[in-house]
Amino acid sequence: MAAPHNGSNITGNYTNQFVQPPWRIALWSVAYSSVLAVAVFGNLIVIWIILAHKRMRTVTNYFLLNLAFSDASMAAFNTLINFIYAAHGEWYFGEGYCKFHNFFPVTSVFASIYSMTAIAVDRYMAIIYPLKPRLSGKATTGVIICIWSLAIVLAFPLCYFSTTQTLPRRTLCYVAWPRMAQDPLMYHIIVAALVYVLPLVVMGITYTVVGLTLWGGEIPGDSSDNYHGQLRAKRKVVKMMIIVVVTFALCWLPYHFYFIVMGLNKRLSRWKYIQQVYLSVLWLAMSSTMYNPIIYCCLNSRFRAGFKHAFRWCPFIKVSSYDELELRSTRMHPTRQSSMYTLSRMDTTVVVVYDPAEGNGGGSGRKQSLSSKKRSYITARHTEITASNGGSVPTQNGGAPSAQPEEFS
Repeated sequence: MAAPHNGSNITGNYTNQFVQPPWRIALWSVAYSSVLAVAVFGNLIVIWIILAHKRMRTVTNYFLLNLAFSDASMAAFNTLINFIYAAHGEWYFGEGYCKFHNFFPVTSVFASIYSMTAIAVDRYMAIIYPLKPRLSGKATTGVIICIWSLAIVLAFPLCYFSTTQTLPRRTLCYVAWPRMAQDPLMYHIIVAALVYVLPLVVMGITYTVVGLTLWGGEIPGDSSDNYHGQLRAKRKVVKMMIIVVVTFALCWLPYHFYFIVMGLNKRLSRWKYIQQVYLSVLWLAMSSTMYNPIIYCCLNSRFRAGFKHAFRWCPFIKVSSYDELELRSTRMHPTRQSSMYTLSRMDTTVVVVYDPAEGNGGGSGRKQSLSSKKRSYITARHTEITASNGGSVPTQNGGAPSAQPEEFS
């Protein structure tokens, strides 16, 4: 996450060629501050919704929790610092933070995209192989720890080689690679492959297979009466996650392309408009941290109810009884196979067929022996109410609103 002028012509360029007029800095400040505010507060609310409500503590949501934490952390620790350094061309924050500044964004982005990859694989297993056991809480925690461990390993060279250099008129923070002519480009290609191309290919394959299953045929092993409701709910989940992944991919594509092109043609760093290009590319990449809470709120009823609770102090935000039910923990009969649960109601009707040939034996005879004088048929009407983490459970008298089952969160 270094500025475009870092790492090239450091000793020969003492003057600051990136001084901007105040009005331009003001506009960029508003743009970056908006990203910071929305990303930090939006993702903190997502974290609160998941941790404060037992009904939201599912495998998928724990990965979303990890995604929200990494996005909020990168927005808080790097967005404004990146902007200040890119806009002013001078490092004000010391060598220690210089190392952290170059190290943490790669770590955070790695954790974000591989959390999305874990969700894609989890959705794939749940829909394609519904009878196989899902990830347990300990296994989910282990996956998250592995993601962060691999992220730290990948980003460690940036921390190790980062340093500051004080020039006559400014201080720089840059990565002092052993071979400045080759190592930066090689590292950016590795990062783009591992943190962008590979996980997107995996998610593309898994969501393609899941999409063909959901939109092209029946879900294996699913024969419930509420099949079509479950199918619609699963489609909504997959649509939402595809939007999250596509948004991430579009935001980070220009950033990776920029650094690879800059590595191939270092003369572009002297182009007078390169700073504005970099600020635009950086803003788009940083803005990826603020879109997910908006997507969750718009496309998921549970998160929408959670955001209403968080902002219920606003005069124009009203929390309905349906919103209260969305986050209330009413799960019954949980199973290991999925986050679905089932409530069953048995309405029994006794149909008595009277045989006239038996004669008028009187009421007492009928009471004494139904089995001997009448043929009794018991018919059972079995109503199966299948729900999940996304809807309230209807009562027998229809008191609570019937909701579409949402397997996701």
